[in-house]
Amino acid sequence: MAKTLPRNQEVAEQLELLADLLELEGEASFRVIAYRRAATRVRETPGAVAQLALDGKAKDLPGIGKTIEEKIVQIVDDGEMHALTKRKASVPPEVVTFMRLPGLGPKSAAKIWKELGITTVADLRTAAEAERLRTLSGFGARTEERILAALKQEQTLEPVRPLLGAGLAPVLAVVEALREHSAADLVSEAGSVRRRKETFRDLDVIATAQDPRALTDHFVALPWVSEVAAHGDTKATVVSHDALRFDLRVVPPESFGNLLQHFTGSKDHNVALREAAVKRGLSISEYGVKTVDTGEVFTTRDEAELYEFLGYQFVPPELRENLGELDAARKGELPTLVESKHVRGDLHLHSTWSSDGKNTIEEMARRCIDRGYQYMAITDHSHYLREERLEAQWREVEALNERLAPFRILRGIEANIRANGEVDVAEDLLAQLDWVVASLHQAFDKSPTERLVSAMEHPRVHCIGHPTTRKINKRGPADIDLERVIEKALETGTFLELNSQPDRLDLRDVNARRAGEAGLKVPVNTDAHQLSALDWMEVGIAQARRGWLTKDHVLNTRTWKQIEKLKKS
Repeated sequence: MAKTLPRNQEVAEQLELLADLLELEGEASFRVIAYRRAATRVRETPGAVAQLALDGKAKDLPGIGKTIEEKIVQIVDDGEMHALTKRKASVPPEVVTFMRLPGLGPKSAAKIWKELGITTVADLRTAAEAERLRTLSGFGARTEERILAALKQEQTLEPVRPLLGAGLAPVLAVVEALREHSAADLVSEAGSVRRRKETFRDLDVIATAQDPRALTDHFVALPWVSEVAAHGDTKATVVSHDALRFDLRVVPPESFGNLLQHFTGSKDHNVALREAAVKRGLSISEYGVKTVDTGEVFTTRDEAELYEFLGYQFVPPELRENLGELDAARKGELPTLVESKHVRGDLHLHSTWSSDGKNTIEEMARRCIDRGYQYMAITDHSHYLREERLEAQWREVEALNERLAPFRILRGIEANIRANGEVDVAEDLLAQLDWVVASLHQAFDKSPTERLVSAMEHPRVHCIGHPTTRKINKRGPADIDLERVIEKALETGTFLELNSQPDRLDLRDVNARRAGEAGLKVPVNTDAHQLSALDWMEVGIAQARRGWLTKDHVLNTRTWKQIEKLKKS
């Protein structure tokens, strides 16, 4: 009997857990990083990595060597990597849970375990309530408060929703694969992923076809399918090797627009649409709009025609959240939203000059050129550019600019905002930079608003990176007075970034909208640490669209000369 292969998600989870345990026990960082990178590679691989390992081909994947390939084979044979089994025996199982709480990383979790002898979530709650955690070096009252709040909400026990960045490319690939089939007519992604919400549950696809069964047969037979959960003539559900769940629904051609709108709009948007229609004697269903008096039913293949029939300007999918879009659409006042094609450069990215960067400046620049950009700002972390390394980087940038002209690499940096609000780069160096991003990277509970305000008052700081510091599914935003931050940004001429990393998307949509309405120009940047992350620009632009931002709102839709006129000297 053939063995059931573990999905990529299961393999990645074991690699990540092993990395967590190694970090808890203080193992060398290069080993921890190797397992985390391997986990990422496994998640990003469309085919079954377990099968590749059995065939001796997994080690051909970047970041996976012979040792890790052998560990993956152990998962197939024994259900778990032997090294993981051994480590789990030495680390209390609930200690790993500590790491998922806001403000607690591996070092903090290890300190709680080893110095206070706390090994369970229950004991952690008791210690926090008794104010014992603040006796540890680096802990404070705010840390205890956050831990208690997280435990009260049982955040660590709730299943996390996958990030948009994990599902967007796969669902678009599925849409494309279905469109290429001879039976296909119209195909589109739907649901929350079409609205580009930051997380999702399932990936929905709506289609019409000359032969619906032929299309569902093709769907369940796609090479990345690990499990077929349901399969009928017009509906099918599959699970991919990376544990993503896809739902396909093949609908009548004449109602495609009606169904696509129904399966895209949020519940609140659709309810508001129906309630407004009732007042006009109309009844909306997923299959059409019925005029109650006559019984006539309006169907359409085109969403825009549906909105027009109901008396609205077309509402872009990203805005369908019942946050004022229907009122604006009735008046014809919806904004023309920014698009990815409008972006002319990326103002926050990293290279191998940062230890966590995976590609050289030249490699990053050439990929930006391939994307059609005119410029990029290389903003490596300031703490990796000490002892004249920054000046050495400038020499490399100068040489590259000569070779890559007219494309321009801007001399930039990502400075840390210290606990006292100062940036950690000398004044004489800041004065020679084209672009300075200042960011909070630690001590998020220590006066974050005051620190941001102080950084913005610095005449050489052009932009605040990932302003609220949130990490989706990992930690909430810092306790920041955003209204005050926006006011100070306007006063000082400082920009607030919308960071496109899928686990950040910071500013979040409602905050991006507040910034835009206040008159701020918002740079949408990837914060890329490797070539593939430059593609997250599409995710960031989607977030900007959810924030009602136009091309004018987004700073880097401009040329660098235009930006220079807007930024601080």
